[in-house]
Amino acid sequence: SSRVVEIQSQMSERAVELLGLPEDRPCLLLDVGCGSGLSGDYISEDGHYWIGMDISPAMLDVAVEREVEGDLLLADVGHGIPFRPGMFDGCISISAVQWLCNADKKSHSPPKRLYRFFSTLYTALARGSRAVLQLYPENSEQLELITAQAMRAGFTGGMVVDYPNSAKAKKFFLCLFVGASGMLPKGLGTECADGEEVHQAKFTNERTRFRNAKGKSVKKSRDWILEKKERRRRQGKEVRADTKYTGRKRRPRF
Repeated sequence: SSRVVEIQSQMSERAVELLGLPEDRPCLLLDVGCGSGLSGDYISEDGHYWIGMDISPAMLDVAVEREVEGDLLLADVGHGIPFRPGMFDGCISISAVQWLCNADKKSHSPPKRLYRFFSTLYTALARGSRAVLQLYPENSEQLELITAQAMRAGFTGGMVVDYPNSAKAKKFFLCLFVGASGMLPKGLGTECADGEEVHQAKFTNERTRFRNAKGKSVKKSRDWILEKKERRRRQGKEVRADTKYTGRKRRPRF
């Protein structure tokens, strides 16, 4: 329906905006799950070139019939992105990546498929570029799974949520950086009524990411040791009393 087309093109426009492409030259973009090429139309209108990948021959047939400008590839992105290193100036994906979380065949492992997708995507993107993947996650576990595999593959970045307080307009964009980590863009409609910003999860690097993701302290830190001792006390185990020396590092020699 025309409503679907309209939403699709709005999300494509937003995804390309979040890529932060240089304005002085045309770029080559990868469109993951390009379908009938609606997001590609927007990329072409914006003056850029694109290659689209999709798993559905029927959808790609529609794209061919519509005479889209981009090149089309029939492929399952869960098997990886088969392009040479550094080829793309950016990647967008509209409503597609969550499908990698489904295991259709016995042999399919969602974490492995996600990792294969993200690691080969990372390689295919030029250093300093971005991938912006709009997705409809089923739940927070799925978001965590997808984000964790992206970070494992070397990306930095995180989730940009547009209109987080609206049931209808809320949109998730996984905004990933290759190489130098930029600032995560702000989600639209994230200023609350009193001007305070909604805090978004940022994933900067592995170390702090795992602390933030689960709210735990960095391993072997004083806080971590105190939490562990407290936990063991609650389990009824004998634990030494806490002193000012707890969690202190010894000097290399006395």
